[in-house]
Amino acid sequence: MKGSKKESTMIARNMLCTNQNPMHRLSTKKMKLLNLSLLVHLCSLVLFSAQSTDQPPFSCDSSDPLTKSYPFCKTTLPTNQRVQDLISRLTLDEKISQLVNTAVAIPRLGIPGYEWWSEALHGVAFVANISQGIRFNGTIQSATSFPQVILTASSFDPYLWYRIGQAIGIEARGVYNAGQARGMTFWTPNINIFRDPRWGRGQETPGEDPLVTGKYAVSFVRGIQGDSFEGGKLGENLQVSACCKHFTAYDLDNWKGINRFVFDANVTVQDLADTYQPPFRSCIEKGKASGVMCAYNRVNGVPNCADYKLLSKTARGQWGFNGYITSDCDAVSIIYDEQGYVKEPEDAVADVLKAGMDLDCGEYLKNHTGSAVEKKKVSVSDIDRALHNLFSIRMRLGLFNGNPTKLPFGNIGSDQVCSQEHLNLALEAARNGIVLLKNTNRLLPLAKTETTSLAVIGPNANSTETLVGNYAGPPCKPITPLQALQSYVKNTDYHPGCSTVNCSSALIDEAIKIVKGADQVVLVMGLDQTQERESHDRADLVLPGHQQKLITSVASAANKPVILVLLCGGPVDITFAKNDRNIGSIIWAGYPGEAGGRALAEIIFGDHNPGGRLPMTWYPQNLTKIPMTDMRMRPEPSSGYPGRTYRFYRGPKVFEFGYGLSYSNYSYEFLPLTKDKVYLNNQSDDKIGLRYKLVSEMGTELCENSKLPITVGVRNDGEMDGKHVVLLFVRQAKAGNGRPIKQLVGFNSVALKAGEKAEIKFELSPCEHLSSANEDGLMLVDEGSHFLSIGDKESEITVVFSADSSGGATLKQETDTVLPIILAFFYIYTFLCVSF
Repeated sequence: MKGSKKESTMIARNMLCTNQNPMHRLSTKKMKLLNLSLLVHLCSLVLFSAQSTDQPPFSCDSSDPLTKSYPFCKTTLPTNQRVQDLISRLTLDEKISQLVNTAVAIPRLGIPGYEWWSEALHGVAFVANISQGIRFNGTIQSATSFPQVILTASSFDPYLWYRIGQAIGIEARGVYNAGQARGMTFWTPNINIFRDPRWGRGQETPGEDPLVTGKYAVSFVRGIQGDSFEGGKLGENLQVSACCKHFTAYDLDNWKGINRFVFDANVTVQDLADTYQPPFRSCIEKGKASGVMCAYNRVNGVPNCADYKLLSKTARGQWGFNGYITSDCDAVSIIYDEQGYVKEPEDAVADVLKAGMDLDCGEYLKNHTGSAVEKKKVSVSDIDRALHNLFSIRMRLGLFNGNPTKLPFGNIGSDQVCSQEHLNLALEAARNGIVLLKNTNRLLPLAKTETTSLAVIGPNANSTETLVGNYAGPPCKPITPLQALQSYVKNTDYHPGCSTVNCSSALIDEAIKIVKGADQVVLVMGLDQTQERESHDRADLVLPGHQQKLITSVASAANKPVILVLLCGGPVDITFAKNDRNIGSIIWAGYPGEAGGRALAEIIFGDHNPGGRLPMTWYPQNLTKIPMTDMRMRPEPSSGYPGRTYRFYRGPKVFEFGYGLSYSNYSYEFLPLTKDKVYLNNQSDDKIGLRYKLVSEMGTELCENSKLPITVGVRNDGEMDGKHVVLLFVRQAKAGNGRPIKQLVGFNSVALKAGEKAEIKFELSPCEHLSSANEDGLMLVDEGSHFLSIGDKESEITVVFSADSSGGATLKQETDTVLPIILAFFYIYTFLCVSF
């Protein structure tokens, strides 16, 4: 419990010495007893505020005779009943005080202050001067910094994503139990689609594919909240609370003077249905996320946080969301101040509360909800609804169950923060995410015994800050690429080449002097948070400043082809390096976290076989001619618009989605299918001559019965053990009409020793994997051929609409049914002929 001495004294005076005290009607004896209890309680509040914060704040202390008697403190009661009791005890002013991220204490009820805003994007973080939910100035001064999400996604390994989420959740609880957190609600993960390569926050996302992004959301949320990998273990208890953001169609921060606060995203219902919304649906339905954040921008004219259809009808109604909805910070204020969507502040308050938003990150609801009630724009029931969702989450976190250190998750101590197990996991994630983009004549891996000297060049080679990306806390034991490479080759010389990443002036001559005397050269270049970050989108896709000139000059002067390492979140047009013979190998390492330097060195010297795949398309610089504000996913050939992401983009690429090399070669084969035809109900549209079936008309039973097992054989044909990503795509025989060129329908990561073979099993659901959205946003399956592909192998599956009303008959089932009838007619005919 927290509260200032002045605050406690004022409350005591107001409650005990005025007629506003609800206890003034009690008998004198009872009054004295309650007053004594209350004074003891208030004294404990003062003492708590004065003592060091080595104990986490909580409500319903079992040793407090006053608070433990409240029904909202009785853990035997249902959560709904407890919450209703708590809300019924609050005054209107107290209710309003709880609608903002920094919720003040209510000492008279033993309720401490609570901070809803904490960050844990890829590790427990402290955002200086912004979010005060976490601090690192106590016994815990750092937390494990995992790779930035875009690189973690490159592993295409859901179980790895789950384990990272699990580790972050454990460390978050450890920080809380140590008394260094004022909240357990973390505003992560970011599951917006990385639609445009210029987006400064693309680094925070799992990439451009809805399936990958959705599976990342489910795995990470289950891990951080304390659920099992398969889901269903969690129940009411939360280890910490996750929050899927930013809902919805948010992927522009600040581009050419157009910022996220005023941007009105014009999005078709078709693109919403099969691109922008699926990750959020997965996060809610399968991940069971307890929080959702509505985005700053408008979608088709309506602010996300004021959209009743989005928040209440879709998230809560259709998807069954059971949690709280917060605004992005100051998103409520901009509805009036910057978007001009409403006539006065009270209208903004009314719109968001009636839409289904519960919490304001900011102070707008604190400042204007009271006047909105006075003007009858907001009812108390609107406020109570929001409070019900908010206090339910705090109760699920165990913060109203007494001392949380004596409850589930209470045994997690500071020794589990920066544990060796978590540091090893950060290294594993960096190893498995890093992508090898070029390796001419098998330059890599370098031979340890034959590499006598090394030159390391580049502004990102010795920067721990660049390694961790944005939304990062202080890392435990960061190792830069330079430090890690020095552990392999003692005779290593270093020069930054540029004073900063923007490389406004390159020190080419000085770098070349070092390079000429070296056996091997590693360039560590790319971007950092000065080039791409929140509130800052990129204008170009090329390397900043004179980086390209530095790279080509060094490569030309080197004794052997050089190795180029890129640290960056978003893709870069490095066509020059791809085609330069003096650049033998290219590695993309994202922002690989605190263990990223070591992982890079292990890959360069062959202690790890790279296997990551790009989770986003790398476009050429020419794409920057297209406005970033164009939200369309699908191409428009008549205007020359090429579309976005690998699913729809029709244009040149630097590297494709899913691209990635290894030190081993892998071969594939499709094992024979149990059936290659899928029979569904018949549906036709004579006007346009198409045959299709709406998924909504098929029903759950038909969708379940039509699922197909797909088995793929994978063999490591190389001489090194490796972890290999298997990507299963599907395409239709006839593309166009808004259908994807191809789309990912399954993926897995498998560890294979040299020469080893494994069978990977996928389950293909025609309703989910063979469907696409029509212009009305309805998912449909087209009749005809669909081709599954892995690598250079393909397997055909045909969708046929059966006249059978059940829609579930297979070819064999039809044969089994029709053949006896034919035979019966044959026997009858024969009998009649013989008889006559």
